[in-house]
Amino acid sequence: MLNSFIGIVQDSLAKGDEVKLAGLGSFKVKATAARTGRNPQTGEPIEIPEHGSVKFTPAKELKDKIR
Repeated sequence: MLNSFIGIVQDSLAKGDEVKLAGLGSFKVKATAARTGRNPQTGEPIEIPEHGSVKFTPAKELKDKIR
């Protein structure tokens, strides 16, 4: 059951949809712009491509329970 849930969340996020779970929170994809970084070993500049990352925002009910 958990594997099915994870698969559904992954598929929804891959499509660009937001996944909301009542009482728990929401998952959404946040775009990160391309930028120039530094190689920590050599100090040379490297290009970091644009990518997306998953952001979780906890629901108010969850935040209230852990305070």
